[in-house]
Amino acid sequence: MATGSPALDRIVERLASTSDPRRRYEYVLWLAKKLEPFPDDLRLDAFKVKGCVSQVYVVGQLEEGKLHWRGDSDAQITKGLLALLIEGLEGMTPQQATALDPAFIAATGLQASLTPSRANGFLNILRTMQAQARQLQAD
Repeated sequence: MATGSPALDRIVERLASTSDPRRRYEYVLWLAKKLEPFPDDLRLDAFKVKGCVSQVYVVGQLEEGKLHWRGDSDAQITKGLLALLIEGLEGMTPQQATALDPAFIAATGLQASLTPSRANGFLNILRTMQAQARQLQAD
Protein backbone atom coordinates (compact mmCIF):
# COMPACT_ATOMS: atom_id res chain seq x y z
CA MET A 1 0.00 0.00 0.00
CA ALA A 2 1.48 3.34 -1.03
CA THR A 3 0.54 6.13 1.37
CA GLY A 4 2.60 8.93 -0.19
CA SER A 5 5.11 8.78 2.66
CA PRO A 6 8.11 6.45 2.28
CA ALA A 7 8.53 6.41 6.09
CA LEU A 8 4.88 5.49 6.66
CA ASP A 9 5.05 2.86 3.92
CA ARG A 10 8.04 1.23 5.69
CA ILE A 11 6.21 1.24 9.04
CA VAL A 12 3.03 -0.23 7.54
CA GLU A 13 5.04 -2.89 5.70
CA ARG A 14 6.95 -3.83 8.86
CA LEU A 15 3.75 -4.15 10.93
CA ALA A 16 1.88 -6.00 8.19
CA SER A 17 4.73 -8.50 7.76
CA THR A 18 4.19 -10.07 11.19
CA SER A 19 1.16 -12.03 12.26
CA ASP A 20 2.19 -11.95 15.92
CA PRO A 21 0.25 -9.22 17.79
CA ARG A 22 2.89 -9.19 20.55
CA ARG A 23 5.64 -8.30 18.04
CA ARG A 24 3.47 -5.48 16.68
CA TYR A 25 3.03 -4.13 20.22
CA GLU A 26 6.77 -4.38 20.87
CA TYR A 27 7.45 -2.35 17.73
CA VAL A 28 4.87 0.29 18.71
CA LEU A 29 6.40 0.52 22.21
CA TRP A 30 9.86 0.87 20.64
CA LEU A 31 8.55 3.77 18.55
CA ALA A 32 7.20 5.39 21.73
CA LYS A 33 10.67 5.33 23.29
CA LYS A 34 12.11 7.15 20.26
CA LEU A 35 9.87 10.20 20.68
CA GLU A 36 11.68 13.36 21.71
CA PRO A 37 10.75 14.79 25.12
CA PHE A 38 7.67 17.00 24.87
CA PRO A 39 7.88 20.45 26.48
CA ASP A 40 5.38 21.19 29.24
CA ASP A 41 4.56 24.59 27.74
CA LEU A 42 2.97 22.81 24.75
CA ARG A 43 0.57 20.80 26.93
CA LEU A 44 -2.31 23.09 25.99
CA ASP A 45 -5.93 22.31 25.17
CA ALA A 46 -5.30 23.64 21.66
CA PHE A 47 -2.90 20.73 21.04
CA LYS A 48 -4.84 18.04 22.91
CA VAL A 49 -6.35 15.25 20.83
CA LYS A 50 -10.09 15.07 21.43
CA GLY A 51 -11.77 11.70 21.72
CA CYS A 52 -8.85 9.84 23.32
CA VAL A 53 -9.17 8.11 26.67
CA SER A 54 -5.52 8.93 27.43
CA GLN A 55 -3.96 12.39 27.41
CA VAL A 56 -2.51 12.96 23.93
CA TYR A 57 -0.88 16.12 22.61
CA VAL A 58 0.37 16.74 19.10
CA VAL A 59 1.81 19.91 17.60
CA GLY A 60 2.57 20.47 13.94
CA GLN A 61 4.84 23.17 12.55
CA LEU A 62 5.35 24.18 8.96
CA GLU A 63 8.92 24.93 7.92
CA GLU A 64 9.79 25.59 4.28
CA GLY A 65 6.58 23.92 3.17
CA LYS A 66 7.18 20.71 5.16
CA LEU A 67 5.42 19.49 8.31
CA HIS A 68 7.33 18.74 11.49
CA TRP A 69 5.63 17.12 14.48
CA ARG A 70 6.03 16.77 18.23
CA GLY A 71 3.77 14.94 20.62
CA ASP A 72 3.29 12.96 23.78
CA SER A 73 0.83 10.70 25.56
CA ASP A 74 0.54 9.42 29.11
CA ALA A 75 -0.18 5.87 27.86
CA GLN A 76 2.71 3.94 26.28
CA ILE A 77 0.74 2.13 23.55
CA THR A 78 -1.00 5.37 22.58
CA LYS A 79 2.37 7.15 22.67
CA GLY A 80 3.67 4.50 20.26
CA LEU A 81 0.72 4.98 17.91
CA LEU A 82 1.36 8.73 18.05
CA ALA A 83 5.06 8.14 17.35
CA LEU A 84 4.11 5.98 14.36
CA LEU A 85 2.05 8.84 12.92
CA ILE A 86 4.69 11.46 13.75
CA GLU A 87 7.38 9.45 11.99
CA GLY A 88 5.06 8.63 9.10
CA LEU A 89 3.85 12.20 8.49
CA GLU A 90 7.18 13.95 9.20
CA GLY A 91 8.34 16.03 6.24
CA MET A 92 5.10 15.72 4.28
CA THR A 93 3.51 18.78 2.74
CA PRO A 94 0.18 19.83 4.25
CA GLN A 95 -1.52 18.68 1.02
CA GLN A 96 0.01 15.20 1.34
CA ALA A 97 -0.93 14.91 5.01
CA THR A 98 -4.54 16.01 4.50
CA ALA A 99 -4.94 13.67 1.51
CA LEU A 100 -3.67 10.66 3.48
CA ASP A 101 -6.22 7.85 3.39
CA PRO A 102 -6.76 6.33 6.87
CA ALA A 103 -7.03 2.88 5.19
CA PHE A 104 -3.31 2.42 5.93
CA ILE A 105 -4.30 1.88 9.59
CA ALA A 106 -6.09 -1.36 8.67
CA ALA A 107 -3.06 -2.44 6.59
CA THR A 108 -0.86 -2.35 9.72
CA GLY A 109 -2.87 -5.16 11.29
CA LEU A 110 -2.87 -3.23 14.58
CA GLN A 111 -6.62 -2.87 14.80
CA ALA A 112 -7.01 -6.61 15.39
CA SER A 113 -5.18 -6.26 18.70
CA LEU A 114 -6.21 -2.75 19.75
CA THR A 115 -9.19 -2.13 21.99
CA PRO A 116 -11.98 -0.26 20.17
CA SER A 117 -11.28 2.91 22.19
CA ARG A 118 -7.57 2.76 21.33
CA ALA A 119 -8.27 2.12 17.63
CA ASN A 120 -10.65 5.09 17.68
CA GLY A 121 -7.99 7.18 19.44
CA PHE A 122 -5.45 6.24 16.74
CA LEU A 123 -7.83 7.58 14.09
CA ASN A 124 -8.52 10.71 16.20
CA ILE A 125 -4.77 11.42 16.41
CA LEU A 126 -4.51 11.16 12.61
CA ARG A 127 -7.55 13.41 12.13
CA THR A 128 -6.10 15.98 14.56
CA MET A 129 -2.81 15.99 12.66
CA GLN A 130 -4.65 16.41 9.37
CA ALA A 131 -6.71 19.29 10.82
CA GLN A 132 -3.51 20.99 12.01
CA ALA A 133 -1.94 20.49 8.57
CA ARG A 134 -5.00 22.14 6.95
CA GLN A 135 -4.77 25.05 9.40
CA LEU A 136 -1.03 25.49 8.85
CA GLN A 137 -1.59 25.48 5.11
CA ALA A 138 -4.36 28.11 5.42
CA ASP A 139 -2.17 30.35 7.60
